[in-house]
Order: sequence, then structure tokens, then C-alpha cells
Amino acid sequence: MDNIVVRTDLAVEANEEAMNGTGKLRGIRLRESNKSRMGVKVTELQVTNHLGEAAIGRPKGTYLTIEADDIASGDEEYAKEVISTLAGYIFKLLKRMNKNVKPEKILVIGLGNRTKTSDSLGQEDVEICLKISEGDETGVCTLSPGVMAQTGIETAGIIKGVVSQIKPDVCIAIDALAARSVNRLNSTIQLSDQGINPGSGVGNHRIGITKDNIGVPVLAIGVPTVIDAEGIIQGAGKMYVTPKDIDSDIRNISIIISKAINRVGVHIHG
Repeated sequence: MDNIVVRTDLAVEANEEAMNGTGKLRGIRLRESNKSRMGVKVTELQVTNHLGEAAIGRPKGTYLTIEADDIASGDEEYAKEVISTLAGYIFKLLKRMNKNVKPEKILVIGLGNRTKTSDSLGQEDVEICLKISEGDETGVCTLSPGVMAQTGIETAGIIKGVVSQIKPDVCIAIDALAARSVNRLNSTIQLSDQGINPGSGVGNHRIGITKDNIGVPVLAIGVPTVIDAEGIIQGAGKMYVTPKDIDSDIRNISIIISKAINRVGVHIHG
């Protein structure tokens, strides 16, 4: 087991692995918040230069990790705490990426495969975002591009075409991720101002949904829904493990993310 390297899409886990008990890494700035009264913890990791990029394999930028153990529980009071925290950081990053961003010029992109529950987070979010913002003048625009296996077209190509037509100020791309730690499954939200690669959660990386590729800044929101089985059982090979209550977990987490995004839209409009 010591020689097995379990991949992760979480910058905070890549940093933990790279440090390996040696202390602070050059090119990495890390700041952890104290847990809130309901146990929500936020870690802000910044990759500041090429040394940091090399150390954890992530491009220069900001990576925020919100750890909330009971995020999928459906508890209303806990959900309110997470929504408030998440909305605050989404607003902060969007304004940093484009200080003149307008809510009607935010394109929310639901990545993933609707037919696979563990990969349906993005599309579930888009559906809920539409329902929440229906009839609301501050509602955001949404897109569900599907996956290449269904469309035969690179997801980045579809998004770039839509972006060229509607010209959003920023995009928010939502996708399922993979984690190294079982404890972070369906209990962690990662935000990144560096975009995302569709298919990250199952190791099927496609062309990145990034500013360089589609032409506008991209805020990525991801939740780890799977873990490489080899991280649990040596020799398990190319299999992924997901929690048994994945259906309800995805639904509850999607509601939280969607409400946070729509709250940001209202706040920007105000």
C-alpha cells in the first residue's frame, strides 16, 4: 500500500501528499479558517509561482476547500450555514475574476453524465438553478453540454460556441471530482479560479474548461463523489467507490450549491 499513489482532484489533498510531513512548500500559501459554530471549515490554498505548480501539479491560482461533514444530511440549519459560506466565497472569487460581473451574464455549466449518479452533480445543479431562478430577473444562464460519449463533440467546443454567442462575463463550471480520503467524499466543496477538466472524477480528462480555451474566466465548483478503489483495496485496479447514499447526497448537495449561486446573483444585482 505504501507505493500506491491514489489520484485526487482536490488541491488540498495534493498539497498534503507533497508536504508528506516536511512542512510548508515553496510557492504554496495556505490559510485555514477556524471551524464555524456548525463545524464548517474553509482552507484557502494559493499556488503563487512555478515552484508551487511543480510541487502539487496545479496551475497558479486560488483553490478554496469547504469541508462540511453534514452537507449531504438534509439538515436545514446546517444547509443554511454552508450556503452562506459558499455564496460568500463564490461572490469573492467572481468579483476578483471580473469586478463588473452581472448576474444575467453568469453562465452556469453543468458538466457530467446525467445517467451516472456519481457523475450527475453538475447537471443536477443546473436543473435546480433553473427552478430556483424561474421568473427571477436576476437569474443566471445555464448550460448542460452533456459528455463526449453522448454528443460526439468535445465539451469545451460546445461551451466555447455558446460563450461566443451569449458573451457571458464569467462561467461557473460544476463537476464531480475524485478524492483520496474517504472522509472527504460528499462532504467537501472545492472552488478554483483556474477552471476544470471535464471527467475529472473518473480519470477521463478532456480539454479543459478554462479561460484560455473558452475565452472568459471560469470559476470551477467541484465535489468529490468517488474515490479510486485502489486507495482502499490494494490491486483493485481501475474501479471507483462511491457512498451508498449517493442519490440523496447528490440531490442535497446540488440544492446547496444552486441556492448559493442564485444568492450570489441576487447579491450582485443588488
